[in-house]
Amino acid sequence: MLTHSSGLPAHKDYFLTLRSKREFIAAICREPLEYSPGTKTIYSDLGFILLGEILERATGKTVDQLAHEQIFAPLDMTSTMFNPPKNFLSRIAPTENDTTYRKQLVQGAVHDENAFAMGGVAGHAGLFSTASDLAVFCQMLLNGGIYGHHRLMTRATISQFTAPQAVAGNARTLGWMTPTPNSSSGRYFLPHTFGHLGFSGTSIWIDPDRRLFVILLTNRVYPTRENDKIAAVRPAVHDAVIEALGLAPTAK
Repeated sequence: MLTHSSGLPAHKDYFLTLRSKREFIAAICREPLEYSPGTKTIYSDLGFILLGEILERATGKTVDQLAHEQIFAPLDMTSTMFNPPKNFLSRIAPTENDTTYRKQLVQGAVHDENAFAMGGVAGHAGLFSTASDLAVFCQMLLNGGIYGHHRLMTRATISQFTAPQAVAGNARTLGWMTPTPNSSSGRYFLPHTFGHLGFSGTSIWIDPDRRLFVILLTNRVYPTRENDKIAAVRPAVHDAVIEALGLAPTAK
């Protein structure tokens, strides 16, 4: 599931008929696999929802509790959370003008409909943050698991989770993407780079060899998800950053 090679479908519109997290988990467990595990790599929301459920059953705590206790609080990421309170609304960009499901402008609530129907906390969606908070998280990874003299994880754990996996054709690590041809990371990020994208227009790409990261937070689905211009914007932004830092290879 971490390499998105489990055979699970990419997505299902469970929110149209299901209303509780228990129903969601049961429905995913009933889903027939679309391919033999390990033979393809297809990003799956369903797999990450199940991973969240596995964490909760293993620890006895909810995903949002775990994230806060194990990551956000130790890193003082005070603007990072699931289900932000109403007083945060003025700081949150709207996503989609939803004319079919919620029939309102989506702002301050998770954009993903399945995560919304699950109460705003899920393994695949629902997290709100800021560029400054995420910069702390990225720097912690570049520091080998330490930030502010506090160790969150070992270098070995980071190496394990950011190493390309053969089962996924080296296109993914355990939870992260790697640069591939026509990658959203652009033309210049080095092979050990890892990153992740969000449907609503967010992304993080981390280049450990250059000790560089780029955080891009947009609301590309505003006012509609039919807007796909982010596909051209993402690589252009990353190329511009590398070029501005003088790190782009010079033509011979």
